Amino acid sequence: MSKELIRLRNVCMAFDDELVLDNINLYFNDKEFLTLLGPSGCGKSTTLRIIGGFTTPTSGDVIFDGVRINDIPPYQRQVNTVFQKYALFPHLNVYENVAFGLRMQRLPDPNDPTGKKKVKIPEEEIHQRVMEMLEVVSLKGFEHRKPEALSGGQQQRVAIARALVNRPKVLLLDEPLAALDLKLRKDMQIELKRIQQQVGITFIYVTHDQEEALTMSDTIVVMDKGSIQQIGTPEDIYNEPKNAFVADFIGESNIIDGIMVRDNEVQMYGKKFPCLDGGFAPNEPVDVVIRPEDIDIVPVSQGQLIGTVTSVTFKGMQYDIIVDFKGFKWLIQTTDHCPEGERIGIKIDPDGIHVMKKSKYSGMFGDYSSFSEEYDEMGDATLASDEEDSADEE
Repeated sequence: MSKELIRLRNVCMAFDDELVLDNINLYFNDKEFLTLLGPSGCGKSTTLRIIGGFTTPTSGDVIFDGVRINDIPPYQRQVNTVFQKYALFPHLNVYENVAFGLRMQRLPDPNDPTGKKKVKIPEEEIHQRVMEMLEVVSLKGFEHRKPEALSGGQQQRVAIARALVNRPKVLLLDEPLAALDLKLRKDMQIELKRIQQQVGITFIYVTHDQEEALTMSDTIVVMDKGSIQQIGTPEDIYNEPKNAFVADFIGESNIIDGIMVRDNEVQMYGKKFPCLDGGFAPNEPVDVVIRPEDIDIVPVSQGQLIGTVTSVTFKGMQYDIIVDFKGFKWLIQTTDHCPEGERIGIKIDPDGIHVMKKSKYSGMFGDYSSFSEEYDEMGDATLASDEEDSADEE
C-alpha cells in the first residue's frame, strides 16, 4: 500500500473575495503520478502553487509527510517546480543550468559539532549528480550546449533535470508541454512517465489536456470552479464518470436524458435499453452517457434507434459522424463511411451505456449541434416525413 505524502485539508483560497478553491480535501501518495485536470480557471494551478509554497491558502492545512507546512517558504520545502516557461539561463550551458541549484546550496559542515557552519556541496558530488541526471533525461553529451541550440523538448528536459538534481520528494509540473508541437508533446508524455518511474518520486501534474492526463497518470483529479468533481484512475474516470461535466471533459460523450426504470434497465427516447448499472430509485431521472466508439451502425431494420446523418468528417483512423435523433445530435466514431442525409440504425451493447445521477451539469453537455470549429457549420437535419417519425420510435 502506498504511503500518503501530502494532504490538503479543508483548503480554501479566495482572491478579492472571489472563491477560487472551495474546501479542497485531497491526498497525494508517495511515488505517484497524479494529474490535476480541468478547464482554465478551475483552480488546478492555484492548488499546485499552494503545495509549492508560492501561495498561502486563505484557510485549511497543507500537510507534508505528517507536518503542517503552511508557513514554510518554497525553498525550504522538499518540492521543486517545472513551469510552462522553462526559464533556463541563456548564458549558461546545459551542465551549468542543471548544476546551478546545487552550487547555491549550503549544507551543514560535518566537521562542525555545533551544526551552525555551512559549506558548499563538493564539486565532485555536483559533477556526479549532474551527469546522473542528464543521463536520466537522455541529454548525456549535451553538456556544453547553450539553451538556444536545443529543441523545445530538450529545453524542457533540462528544466526537469535542474529540478530533479536537488532530489526533491515531489516534482510539480504546471502545463510544461503546452508550448510544444503535437508530435513532440506526445513523445514527451511517454518520456515524463519514464522519468517519473525511474527517479521514483511523486509527480503532480497540471493540465487541461485530457489526453495527457489519460496517458501519464496513475490518478486523475478532475476539477471545475474550485471544486473536485471526481478522483480515480484513468480507466475509472473515462469509463465511469460521476457527472455530465466529467463525462464531457474526459473524451467525447453523448449525454442523454433518461429514466432508470429499474436496475439494469434505462429508458431513452421512450425505449428501454439493457445496461449494467443499478442502485437508482425506480423511474429516477438520470443522465445517460454513451461514448462515440461504443455505438454500432446497423441497418435501419435492426436499429434500436434510427436517425439521420447530418455531417461526416474523415479523421484518418475513423470517421466522425453526427447523427440527428429527434433534434438531439449524437457523435459516432466508426470506420464505416455513411453519406450525409442517410438514414441509419444504431445498436448499443449494455456495457456501452453508463448511467449517472442528475447534477447541476445536467443538460449542459452532450449535444453535438455545434461540435467544434474544425467542422463546417451544420444545418438542421431535414425534417423527416411522418413515416420516418414513426420509424424512429419503433
